[in-house]
Amino acid sequence: MPSHALTTGSGQDCQVHLTSGGVSLLLDLSDARLPSIAHWGAALPDLDADEAATLVLATTYGRGGNDVDVPVRVAVLPEHHAGWSGRPGISGSRDDGSGWSPRFTVTAAEARTDEAAGATAYGTLTTLGAGALHVTARDDEARLTLTIEIELLATGLVRTRATLTNDGDTDYALDELALTLPVPSQANEIHDLAGHWGTERAPQRKEFTVGQHLREGRKGRTGADAAYVLSAGTKGFGFRHGEVWGVHTAWSGNHRHWAERLFNGRTVIGGSELLLPGEMRLATGESYCSPWIFGAYGDGLDAQAARFHGWLRSRPTHPQTDRKVTLNVWEAVYFDHDLARLTDLADRAAALGVERYVLDDGWFGARRDDHAGLGDWVVSPDMWPDGLGPLVDHVTGLGMEFGIWFEPEMVNLDSDVARAHPEWIMATGNRIPVESRHQQVLNLGIPQAYAHVRDQMVALLETYAIGYIKWDHNRDLVDAGTAPSGRAGVHEQTLAAYRLMAELKDRFPGLEIEACSSGGSRVDLAVLEHTDRIWTSDCIDPLERQVMHRWTQQLVPPELMGSHIASGASHTTGRMHTLHFRAGTAVWGHLGIEWDLARASDAELAELGDWVRFYKHHRELLHSGAVVRLDDIVPELHVHGVVSPTQDEALFAVVSTGRAIVDPIGRMRLAGLDPDRRYRVRDVTPSRPPHGMPQPPAWWPGDEGALLRGRSLQAVGVEAPAMSPDEIVVLHLTTD
Repeated sequence: MPSHALTTGSGQDCQVHLTSGGVSLLLDLSDARLPSIAHWGAALPDLDADEAATLVLATTYGRGGNDVDVPVRVAVLPEHHAGWSGRPGISGSRDDGSGWSPRFTVTAAEARTDEAAGATAYGTLTTLGAGALHVTARDDEARLTLTIEIELLATGLVRTRATLTNDGDTDYALDELALTLPVPSQANEIHDLAGHWGTERAPQRKEFTVGQHLREGRKGRTGADAAYVLSAGTKGFGFRHGEVWGVHTAWSGNHRHWAERLFNGRTVIGGSELLLPGEMRLATGESYCSPWIFGAYGDGLDAQAARFHGWLRSRPTHPQTDRKVTLNVWEAVYFDHDLARLTDLADRAAALGVERYVLDDGWFGARRDDHAGLGDWVVSPDMWPDGLGPLVDHVTGLGMEFGIWFEPEMVNLDSDVARAHPEWIMATGNRIPVESRHQQVLNLGIPQAYAHVRDQMVALLETYAIGYIKWDHNRDLVDAGTAPSGRAGVHEQTLAAYRLMAELKDRFPGLEIEACSSGGSRVDLAVLEHTDRIWTSDCIDPLERQVMHRWTQQLVPPELMGSHIASGASHTTGRMHTLHFRAGTAVWGHLGIEWDLARASDAELAELGDWVRFYKHHRELLHSGAVVRLDDIVPELHVHGVVSPTQDEALFAVVSTGRAIVDPIGRMRLAGLDPDRRYRVRDVTPSRPPHGMPQPPAWWPGDEGALLRGRSLQAVGVEAPAMSPDEIVVLHLTTD
């Protein structure tokens, strides 16, 4: 990536303007100070040096009563010495108490961009398209060197990270290295997500008042209750309207998100890794690199999500093949592994058009239930006297890919590895941590433990034709220390998990990995650098999944979101739902089945086959189109869909989750369409709602479809159908 050196010395004006994807990022580095952001938001075309310098002044915070005597300048890494009284960018010190409030001076700065785009300098302003700013700064008194990377990606997504190096001759204890992005004063509402096991990613919203809205994840994994994407926006912002600025910390261990407004109106959102006490002690010459902190601006939450989706889809590691219809056997057999039953299940799956078969928990060691065997990744001779070969050969002989479940970071005390190496269990204070799901954490930060797990996994992958790993992580990290000192080890454990994933994928080209963690407790952009799919939740109840899918897609595009059709009675909630509603919910992600097909009736198998064929026919659109979520006209009716990149085709689901207080409901206005094109609207629902549509709207498309311009569908809308609770209608729009 070509670079352009910048002049940032004392008395020098220096601004950098990055602009791409409808977003501008205007950065100021004048007087050799750390970069601050004068504007992050809508694009500023044709910005010249004079206007850029004036904008820097125009957006500088004023001084309030009893404030410091100079305007406080908030850098991307906020500095306490500058008068910033909010969360500082660096929290740390040396044993003698020095170095806790560093003052950095920029020593080098480069603007980098793609060779095709180039960098254009207009006096003190350097303008790039999508590109990056790399800054090196030092504090000779504190004996610290800081580098900051700020990138504007082609989709308009911002990301930034920092690296701190200890140049002194004594250790530097680092507690936090935090990065922030400014938001304007009109961002007066905060939106993020909460949840718990089985109910991941539940939305919550509050007024953005003075103080700090802080979300900490101390679970050693992302967490089912993670903030996920913390956003601040204009009052009442929704999916399709209102400016919104959001932040995501790309880290699968302990982490923070926050939104902070000071008494003087200065407002930021930010993120960092949450370092446990003593976890990051930098010796002379050692460095710590923060996670990437992503920022997404948009006019509405859909536009914000589109920036994440576009970037994920642009990566060379993004899955390029069709997302295979997957059968996971967990809710069909649980721990009851019987070759005849499992091969029969494979036969039934292949007949439906299933393309991948995943053997879940229970195939290894002494694993007859969840009390024993974790950590012993060898095929159980009792359960599988002839090894896995007969099942693998049968599955692959049917034309399906074979996948298998692992939980590489976990261990049961009742296991060979725990008995042989109790020092490999993460612990502190000479005690065993409280159990969770009858298991403990195996410390992959210990090289010997890492090698043990890796070698057992490699041996299995070399023996059998395995193309897919469901990688689980079923407990929080509590008392997660490293023997013999007990020093906190979550940071090293997280990096080791990434390293193991990367090593396996490098050794076995084409291997795909699903990130599962008690369902959806490890979903973030860092784990997605190493995985090809996330498991949204252990709860496959379609009513619950309607909400979880909607908000999981704020970060993750549909093709990475595991979405299964389960049996009629939900494993987690006990609710009963029709196959129509279960399948109509599941096809909007990466489709799978988790059901004992031997118990399905012929009619159910025929209907299931219809939905599998529907998914295969439309999956290119489902997994490449822009996600559209309509703000509800009533709480009981959800409309969502995908629109192709060229806007020549779209699929929309009209979902009834209950009885509305008004009947008929009224008009639904679609979105994301080309206003000037004519769309033929057809009802393509694979199986009719069980109760039918009692009174279809007068406009409802017949066999030929209804013809309407995109402008009319978006500005005027069409009467919503009347449906019973838990029913779905799928509309297909084409421009043929």
